[in-house]
Amino acid sequence: MFSRVGAVILLVSNMNKSTKFYRDILGMELKQQANDWTEFSKQGTVLALHPAKRKKVKKNNSMLVGFNVSDIETVCKDLKKKKVKFYKKLTKEGFGKHAIIQDPDGHLISLVEMSSAEELMQVPYYHGFAPV
Repeated sequence: MFSRVGAVILLVSNMNKSTKFYRDILGMELKQQANDWTEFSKQGTVLALHPAKRKKVKKNNSMLVGFNVSDIETVCKDLKKKKVKFYKKLTKEGFGKHAIIQDPDGHLISLVEMSSAEELMQVPYYHGFAPV
């Protein structure tokens, strides 16, 4: 049976451009890299990139990759300086602070800094926040 999510795999139109985005812009740790497969992981679930069969990747905003971050205000300022496209500007929510950015293919990436009260009530993993 299913035990846990092992990888989130994103189909991308340009492996080099997407690898540079996740490694150099977001600062993710490169686990392994080949022509048709790149993995990033600090611990736990792997974020993997795989070339799309078509050069134009169809935008599908029904799924987000989510990251908990510390000091989200500084993170967002740094991402703006790096010309990262924001789908949702940094806002205060009931659970903490939240923003959504887009990668080079338009995949949505949710960033959240939980308020300390919310963190105490959460199970110790990211549960996601929709762009709505």
